[in-house]
Amino acid sequence: MRHSSIPGAHGRVRPLTLHGDPLLHSPCAEVTDFGPELARLVEDLFATMYAVQGVGLAANQVGERLRVFVYDCPDDEDVRHVGHVVNPRLTEADGVVIRGPEGCLSLPGLEAGTERHDHAVVEGFTVTGEPVTVHGTGFFARCLQHECDHMEGRIFADHLTGWRRRRLMRQVARASWNA
Repeated sequence: MRHSSIPGAHGRVRPLTLHGDPLLHSPCAEVTDFGPELARLVEDLFATMYAVQGVGLAANQVGERLRVFVYDCPDDEDVRHVGHVVNPRLTEADGVVIRGPEGCLSLPGLEAGTERHDHAVVEGFTVTGEPVTVHGTGFFARCLQHECDHMEGRIFADHLTGWRRRRLMRQVARASWNA
């Protein structure tokens, strides 16, 4: 494999946008320019995601309010899915609803049992403007729904209620990165 074909190989690691930043709670803007800046952003997203050992990363998590995310995520059968979606739309989220552990790179080290559908379909475009449809099941479906939430200015904590939400917010308040 040529080194240049590895996603993120030519990207730079960007600082993460952390919980509390208003950018994480603002809907992202549609991408209209499918040029070299978008390609650079996707490379940077991959480089950053790999540097912090994530399975998905949205542009607003590195300070860019654009509808773009990348992923390198296994499904429940351990099949690896690698790619990116520009202007993603969650067109299906169905099947069994499962509460499972979910975290976010913008809330480092924290997770909570979060309900998500077991099947998801996302439609959008590639970095060159080609239409793309991504199907996910299990853990990968959770990842797709999580990243699409970022596009709308939502984080996984917004799905929590009651004691799960209170516990997570206490952990956020005590987190070293929240100083």
